[in-house]
Amino acid sequence: MDNTFSTYKIDDRSLIAFIKREIHNLALQIGFTPHRAAETDIIVAELTSNLIKYANGGELLYRAHVEDEQNQIEIYCLDNGIGFENVAKIMNDGYSSSNTLGHGLGSIKRLSNDFQIYSMKNWGCVQYVKICEKPDFQLPPLKTGLNYTTIAVNYPGEIFCGDGYYVKHSNKGFQIFVGDGLGHGENANEAAQLAIKIFRQTITLDPAEILREIHSKVKKTRGLVATIASVDYKAEVWTVCGIGNINTRIYNGLENKTYTPYNGILGHNIPRTLNNTIVPYKKHQIIIMHSDGLRTRWNLNDMTSIFKHNPGIIAASLLKENIRGTDDATILAGKIN
Repeated sequence: MDNTFSTYKIDDRSLIAFIKREIHNLALQIGFTPHRAAETDIIVAELTSNLIKYANGGELLYRAHVEDEQNQIEIYCLDNGIGFENVAKIMNDGYSSSNTLGHGLGSIKRLSNDFQIYSMKNWGCVQYVKICEKPDFQLPPLKTGLNYTTIAVNYPGEIFCGDGYYVKHSNKGFQIFVGDGLGHGENANEAAQLAIKIFRQTITLDPAEILREIHSKVKKTRGLVATIASVDYKAEVWTVCGIGNINTRIYNGLENKTYTPYNGILGHNIPRTLNNTIVPYKKHQIIIMHSDGLRTRWNLNDMTSIFKHNPGIIAASLLKENIRGTDDATILAGKIN
């Protein structure tokens, strides 16, 4: 299963039946029972009809995914409507108001395995739904350390994503790779995927040295830009190094710092000297890494109470506001628990 999300702009009611059918068929394809697929239909119908009725349209992102040994469908629903302030109130079954997303959110919550909403008045809304093949599957508790979500979408019209990401865990810590093959399409995808293969196989822990290794082995590809952020649990530090325009930002509470990568292109030209940036690793930090498919002039502090939400809501909220729509776009949001 592809890790990228399929996306649809929804501005007309005529699209709803088509999208419902496409997600229904996807659900059956990955092993959902006909009954579970029908419950998925109800969720999709509620999300999409609310987009038309209350937000004058929006965007639906969805993918099939395997996590915790469960086949699942993940959906993000993004809109720029009037938004609302009392999320808990509108989640109750039967609550409806001409100024809200209206009736049915309670049924989405009941039929899904996870349902999250973030909204601000006059900003719009981000909704996240996880539908597992087993309706009674209980999501495991959050693990200590990095909990992350990544949203990747293709350049409009492309079937290959030129961005790539991978997270490696060990007893000593973890390493995050986010890369962007030059341009978009199949050749960009080839460069990003080869870099990921090298990243997965290397035994080197030093981000600068890993980037050098990738550089030497992707020279026959189109090339890519990439950043690696590594954590050593014992030393309690982040080690960060990047080449090219992957944006990396770490939040400590309301304070944040952006880590500037080196100029260059892996596979073509990189600086002779590469130095890692060392940063303290602490609980409750938030790390954001994204490709240049998103604008960089954003600040989580502008979003009321966003820090208490899960990484998926954070990533989708930034995507909603900052996606350029002219390239592949990938954003990874992680929280340290």
